[in-house]
Amino acid sequence: MVRSRLRRHRTSKLKRIDSTKVRQVKSEQLLRIDDHDFAMRPGFGGSAIPVGIDVQIESIDSISEVDMDFTMTLYLRHYWKDERLSFQSTNNRSMTFDGRLIKKIWVPDVFFVHSKRSFIHDTTMENIMLRVYPDGNVLFSLRITVSAMCFMDFSRFPLDTQNCSLELESYAYNEDDLMLYWKKGNESLKTDEHISLSQFFIEEFSASSGLALYSSTGWYNRLFINFILRRHIFFFLLQSYFPAMLMVMLSWVSFWIDRRAVPARVSLGITTVLTMSTIITGVSASMPQVSYIKAVDVYLWISFLFVFLSVIEYAAVNYLTTVEERKQLKRRGKSSTTLNLEAVQAMAFDGCYHDSDADMNYSVHSEESSSRGRAASVATLDANRVKRKKSIKGNVGRIILENNHAIDTYSRIIFPVVYILFNFFYWGMYL
Repeated sequence: MVRSRLRRHRTSKLKRIDSTKVRQVKSEQLLRIDDHDFAMRPGFGGSAIPVGIDVQIESIDSISEVDMDFTMTLYLRHYWKDERLSFQSTNNRSMTFDGRLIKKIWVPDVFFVHSKRSFIHDTTMENIMLRVYPDGNVLFSLRITVSAMCFMDFSRFPLDTQNCSLELESYAYNEDDLMLYWKKGNESLKTDEHISLSQFFIEEFSASSGLALYSSTGWYNRLFINFILRRHIFFFLLQSYFPAMLMVMLSWVSFWIDRRAVPARVSLGITTVLTMSTIITGVSASMPQVSYIKAVDVYLWISFLFVFLSVIEYAAVNYLTTVEERKQLKRRGKSSTTLNLEAVQAMAFDGCYHDSDADMNYSVHSEESSSRGRAASVATLDANRVKRKKSIKGNVGRIILENNHAIDTYSRIIFPVVYILFNFFYWGMYL
């Protein structure tokens, strides 16, 4: 009796061990991977296998105008049915695997059209999930970061709106073998609520589909992830538009400076021209070298033209003033030596030459006093300076207005009016 019980105990123990081993073998071979050739697609030789796609966009990492591309991180999920992977299950529960099983079965060969680089995240393991249902339905999900081309139009930059798309397509199977479609229609594309970009506002995400023709291999199903980006303009207002406006307005200050203050007006003109050149160079350095004119180029170059014309305006004023003085010298019959000496003295005192009769009373001696000789002129120089100073203090505005050229007077009105009209036209057209 004792021996028989021992035999039964050993037999039952062996059975338990054997049944465990059998369960392990069944678990490993449950999907019968070794019984099928997974190099061929499901239903090979029959109709095209439908593969559903849905995408959840986690983030848009960057938008590059120079490289004309964008970088996006997303969850890409594939849905299809492979009856070779069906298995029996009493509770109808699915089986979930990681990326190690992917290389042993057939999966759709979806790739990103116009992609420059992409990778599957692998921290701490490859971010791949495979879920198999008892009836053979398969869910294949992976987390990808992809950089793809975006064909941008900068003709309205920085007041532009860009339309970009990420395109998915099967690489090997054309429409006769694989039908790629959005699993839930427009609801197949989902986005994170917190997606934001520093320079762009995301106006819309949408999903669409189409066909792509390759001359050597035929038609392929293609899916599109479309999104519209509208640029934030405030950054460019601060960095480009406002500085350009200020430089143009600063160039108008020269119209109110005495036309004989050559160093002041020339220095101001050169400073504004160089500053505008720096602004234009800075904007161009951050943009691709396109062969057409951008909206910001129109504004900056016209602003540069206004600044440049203010310099040309003074060149014209200075030239016409010189011609006018020569005519006055011939008319007055004065010696150029005496006039130049006394004009230099007046310039040293109040910073400007005076060529009108009223101003000459403040800065030059009369012809009668100059004939008395150098000694008498030097003796009365200090007294004349004191008189000039007292007279100028009460007549600065009158002297400036009377000593201005007609071109300066008209420029004070024409330049601002034309620039304001240009701004109305520019912002009305591009906004």
